[in-house]
Amino acid sequence: MKRSLITLVLTTAALLLGSHLAFAAGTQAAAPQATASKTKVSSNSAKDKAATRSKLVAQGKLVDINGASSAELRKLPGITDATAAKIIAGRPYGSKAWLVSHNIIDASVYEGLKQQVFAKQSNKDATKNAALYGKKK
Repeated sequence: MKRSLITLVLTTAALLLGSHLAFAAGTQAAAPQATASKTKVSSNSAKDKAATRSKLVAQGKLVDINGASSAELRKLPGITDATAAKIIAGRPYGSKAWLVSHNIIDASVYEGLKQQVFAKQSNKDATKNAALYGKKK
């Protein structure tokens, strides 16, 4: 009884492993083509996103959370005086999603304003950004 149970388990494991390897080998051939097409699309869409962002910034529709004043932040939906002060105190942000991950605003408020904000990074060095966007004395 024990021997037949062990044989059954080993046979099942071998079949599962074999089917997994066969599936992986079949999908590996299609991967380079898919990667090449995604790379082309993402490079074009990245350029399009950058162009769109610069147009929106020029029109005043996007707000940089790392450089906006309290008045500019309060114009965003769901942002109060206290929330604007918390945003300013928490600078610099690596991305706009840090507003939620650092408990500055609620996720529901973030969903309402995520299309209207961005987090500009002037320098690649975080300490330089902190000095640039930090509190001025």
